[in-house]
Amino acid sequence: MKHKFFIVLGLSWLLTGCATWYQRTAAFQEAVSQGAFERAEKILQKDKKQARNKNKILYYLNQGYIAFMLGHYEKSNQAFEIAEQLTEEQRRQPLTEAAVLISNPEIRPYRPEDFEVVLINFYKALNYLQLNQMEEALVEVRKINLRLQQLNDKYPDHKNRYQQDAFAQLLMGLIYDAAGDYNNAFIAYRNAYNTYQNDYRQNFNLTVPAQLKKDLLRTAFLCGFGEELRQYEREFQEKYQPEPLPSHGSLVLFWLNGFGPVKTEWGLTFSKIDRGDGVVTFHNEELGLSFPFFWGNGYSDNDRFSLADVNVIRVVFPKYLERPCAFTQGNIYYQGKNYPLQTAEDINQIAFKTLHDRMIRELSASLLRVGIKQGIKYAASKQNEWVGLAVSLTNAFTEKADTRNWQTLPYSISYTKIPLQMEENHIELRFSDRQGRQITQELTVPARGKQTRFMTHTTL
Repeated sequence: MKHKFFIVLGLSWLLTGCATWYQRTAAFQEAVSQGAFERAEKILQKDKKQARNKNKILYYLNQGYIAFMLGHYEKSNQAFEIAEQLTEEQRRQPLTEAAVLISNPEIRPYRPEDFEVVLINFYKALNYLQLNQMEEALVEVRKINLRLQQLNDKYPDHKNRYQQDAFAQLLMGLIYDAAGDYNNAFIAYRNAYNTYQNDYRQNFNLTVPAQLKKDLLRTAFLCGFGEELRQYEREFQEKYQPEPLPSHGSLVLFWLNGFGPVKTEWGLTFSKIDRGDGVVTFHNEELGLSFPFFWGNGYSDNDRFSLADVNVIRVVFPKYLERPCAFTQGNIYYQGKNYPLQTAEDINQIAFKTLHDRMIRELSASLLRVGIKQGIKYAASKQNEWVGLAVSLTNAFTEKADTRNWQTLPYSISYTKIPLQMEENHIELRFSDRQGRQITQELTVPARGKQTRFMTHTTL
């Protein structure tokens, strides 16, 4: 009977599962969510091991984010530059991939999701904009769709929904626009509009921001593209009315709202004894269901019961867990006018859909790994039933999805553009939650001559 006790004890330990990456970095995540970025930076700096091992990319992504939030833009870009280089240098290592097949994907160096890779360039562009280095910001934005094309080329079917980034094209247009290059601004705005219309609306349920339509009409007019102007006037059912240039330039404000999803895992764990009344346990993590069946007390050590007949199989897959935003709507009030902050990038939706797109590949890899583990278990069982049980339990204990991801990314990015009227401008930000309650924050924005200012505002 004690053999049976240890089997049940082992299975119980198995079903408790392992900590996710979010749980293992809980202190850092808590500091970030509270806006305690100095504390988060200290926690990160103490974790020197993370900067040297398989999680090195995540370490520098978080370091870049913290420096960005603290306003250390050059330091932020240094960290993001290292992270970008590491992603470009990543190569499949045959020995590591072989080890994954008898363990789990978390033993390999972290491979960022495609959207995480390109958001490195987005943050670098924002840093350059804060430093008023427009050309450097443009370089980063141009990289985004080139990088997406390279990433998509590695998939044989090219069926990823996330093949172009509309927000990157929009941002490129805003930067060209600010530099007075209206021809290239129009082209970038047009590309962004087409991507929103064709890809983002269908795949991510995100429509064209109203501000983009205004800028598309304005740059078509400024470039003298009469045919294109009339085409978009018909599409938008709006007649363009030229407006004088703002006396003190414009403000483009990006709203980084909330936090994107975190990875966890879901899976199926089976354990069965094929003879007698045995133990059969079925557990489904996705549904939170567990059904244990214990064999009766009538069995003795002399009963025909073989440990080689105990089979423990665990198949797990990664999934995202949404972190709903505290605020669902944002507006800017300035000079008696209301400027809604319009969603331009829904990182939460992109994360869920891109993971869904690669689930067939994830399923194939998981089943191959389980198949190899079961083969090892079967061979061990033929030699010794105790060894077979040990291998079976070890297989189950080591079966784990890769729950690592860049967890300081925002849930969504919204923006608006405001014509500034004075050298020092007082604007009011209002954010509303799901119950309609509002918080208000005031900002003072000095004009930069007649240039466009770029600013970011984050709600956690």
